[in-house]
Amino acid sequence: MHYRTLGRTGIKVSPYALGAMMFGAVGNNDRDLSLRMIDKALDAGINFVDTADFYSHGESEEIVGAALKGRREHVVLATKSHLPMGDDPNQRGNSRRWIITAVEDSLRRLQTDYIDVFQMHRPDPDTDLEETLSALTDLIRSGKVRAAGSSATPASEIVEAQWVAERRGLERFRTEQPPYSILNRGIEREVLPMVQKYGMGALVWSPLAQGQLTGRAPADLRRTAIFKHMSDARRLDVVEQLIPVADAAGLKLTHLAMAFAIAHPGVTSAIIGPRTMEHLDDALAGMDVTLDDAILDQIDKIVPPGTDVGRLDMDYDTPAILDASLRRRSITDRAAA
Repeated sequence: MHYRTLGRTGIKVSPYALGAMMFGAVGNNDRDLSLRMIDKALDAGINFVDTADFYSHGESEEIVGAALKGRREHVVLATKSHLPMGDDPNQRGNSRRWIITAVEDSLRRLQTDYIDVFQMHRPDPDTDLEETLSALTDLIRSGKVRAAGSSATPASEIVEAQWVAERRGLERFRTEQPPYSILNRGIEREVLPMVQKYGMGALVWSPLAQGQLTGRAPADLRRTAIFKHMSDARRLDVVEQLIPVADAAGLKLTHLAMAFAIAHPGVTSAIIGPRTMEHLDDALAGMDVTLDDAILDQIDKIVPPGTDVGRLDMDYDTPAILDASLRRRSITDRAAA
């Protein structure tokens, strides 16, 4: 395994990170199997594990914590908070009040004294960045968190967070976790350049585009019904164009997709999120795949750099997109004359 430095933190991590979203009731109910999968990934050289409190309402963190007993010191452990953990409106978001509670809860579930990378799962328009960074700074200085990160954050907010940290003498975000795959290359335009500019590590999620880049029709019809991008004809057409590229290179499409994700110099690690042992075995089998320039050029022709094929429904939308009043003048002020 070749290890990479997580931004300028000095922390060495594997180019593949084990994502734990599928461990627990939402994905795999077999706890023993999940434990064996984590052990197998670690034995293969993966030393970066990413989870979140929201995954199966804390069960994912509990499974990860159990799996890391006796191995914790050799694993770079990342988790996240922001998404709702209860009906109480304060059991979510990026406020100091919730962040402190969320970290304590995660530490208990993970059975550890510290979290290597604690990330804000999404931006929070209702909370000042200074409030969030101040809470994270206190947690870092207390030793409960080693580094802080963001996720699915627009480039402008990445820059703003860096400036706020500098002006206020606070710890800054050291990592960013954006979506990235052959089908969603939009972050190449601004997010990844900003990540590189500020010496942040990038831990990218959904490199297989939620299974679309396996080349197989989705078996989970429930997910297809929830996420519109799963049945987007534009995305399905691109997958059909990519299959012969992989075949000509003698590669499985999954291996082509993962190798693409970790080939960008701004990407530190790409998250694999296996639900079954077969998924994990397939991911591990592609770890030594390298794409040459000719293959990357073919991919560029199919999906130009810096572009998205449709929209990934799980991505973050800013208030400027979600709130119609922020993008529409009042009815009396729309005419030119």
